[in-house]
Amino acid sequence: METFNYGLEHLTAGIALKLARKELKGIISPETREKVQASSQAVANIAKGEKAVYGINTGFGPLCTSKISAADTQTLQENLLKSHAVGLGEPVPIEISKLMLVLKLQALAQGYSGIRLETLDRMIWMLENEVIPVVPIQGSVGASGDLAPLSHLFLPLLGLGKVHFEGKIQQTSAVFEKLGISALSLGPKEGLALINGTQFMAAYGVKIVDRLHNLLVHADITGAMMIEGLMGSIKPFSPELHQLRPFAGNQHVAQTILNLLHESEIVNSHLDCARVQDPYSLRCMPQVHGASRNAWLHLKEAIETEINSVTDNPVVFSEDHTISGGSFHGQPIALPLDYACLAASELGNISDRRIYLSLEGDTPGVPKLLLKETGLNSGLMIPQYTTAALASENKGLCFPASADSIPTSLGQEDHVSMGSIGARKALRVIENVEKILGIELFYAAQAMDFHAPLKSGKVMTAIHEHVRTKITPVINDRVMTEDMEAAIEMIQSGELIAIANQVAKEEGLPFETEWGELFSL
Repeated sequence: METFNYGLEHLTAGIALKLARKELKGIISPETREKVQASSQAVANIAKGEKAVYGINTGFGPLCTSKISAADTQTLQENLLKSHAVGLGEPVPIEISKLMLVLKLQALAQGYSGIRLETLDRMIWMLENEVIPVVPIQGSVGASGDLAPLSHLFLPLLGLGKVHFEGKIQQTSAVFEKLGISALSLGPKEGLALINGTQFMAAYGVKIVDRLHNLLVHADITGAMMIEGLMGSIKPFSPELHQLRPFAGNQHVAQTILNLLHESEIVNSHLDCARVQDPYSLRCMPQVHGASRNAWLHLKEAIETEINSVTDNPVVFSEDHTISGGSFHGQPIALPLDYACLAASELGNISDRRIYLSLEGDTPGVPKLLLKETGLNSGLMIPQYTTAALASENKGLCFPASADSIPTSLGQEDHVSMGSIGARKALRVIENVEKILGIELFYAAQAMDFHAPLKSGKVMTAIHEHVRTKITPVINDRVMTEDMEAAIEMIQSGELIAIANQVAKEEGLPFETEWGELFSL
């Protein structure tokens, strides 16, 4: 298995996911071990000295002026984890907990945090042995980073809290006893190093980068299918048009749509029709999908800067040089997370409009409600109610969490980012949009059926045929829940993207664009 050197190599969202999924093995190199050991020794020396250094031999937050004796430093750090583990709500998904461990390892292994090697090795052991901490979803305001969730993440180091193990949630102490593992004792500053940081919201950010990327590609696929089904024009996707307003996302989307519709018999059958222009939901896909792509790129860059940064406090440059700053503050990623939430919602918003458009019956050969025999049958009228509900729910979730701030810590933390809340609701919006795009896929395939025997190009034909292996055409009213779920699963799995890439490669057809690398994971 390939390896990744924590604290030494550049971490990306894709690499973080591979580490969490055990597709890569994370290690700490000898060079990194030396840096970590030197930082740990510097902190140990500070703890024994007379000079007050925040968090090492002082209390925390508003107690920063309280001097702590060298004998009490271990108790101080362990009390920190216990007192700050105040999260509530359901546990975050296991993969989020794994990502939090991965991101924390990357930050601490850079050698500016005073963490001990034993602690890092235990974190790696937890990942490798699937002993994954249970982290409640609520409790962080994104101020000193994600204090509550990170405290729960690291309670198991002390043999406390709960873990996911062997398919169920168990007390850490019981799992350690079963495995013959001893709890750790924390050294000076270790508790603070562990729970200061943005790894909760950043872990969500990694997932958002991944799942929003998947949405963006599928929005282009379902949108292109809807252009075919509703006999839309391809002129609005012409390269010369988008060269005059050269946003990278717009150009990439326009070219992707053209690639997907390459040599389509359906498109070519109405090139000289009398229709002047299409509604915005068809015509403006490059502008709307493209803007969401540009927002995704902004988030990706922000998240990848964050997950390669040192975000605890104080930062230890040497025994004689420590700085108590605010690198744990979540604002640098809280704003892009809110932006990404809006970008995802807009993909669902325009998709719902295309779905509604497909029901109107204004396209030659495509009947109203996408069914030939209506009256006795309602056709595909009602799934659009679901997409309307989801799109509306998303609009309510788009209020920016980062616009709020509630002082905490007796005013010491008088401005907070609320980035953890923004991250959680952005992922919820993405989950809703996956459902909307799944229903658009269902509708678009139904619309395309009415143009037979005309076919699309080879890429889109392969996608349409694959959809039809899982969802049969609707002829009369039936319960459509399973159809919708099958379509949503196709969106979530990424299988349509794999088909498009495979057919394009086999047939020597274009699918990627010159901006493809920019918008890759």
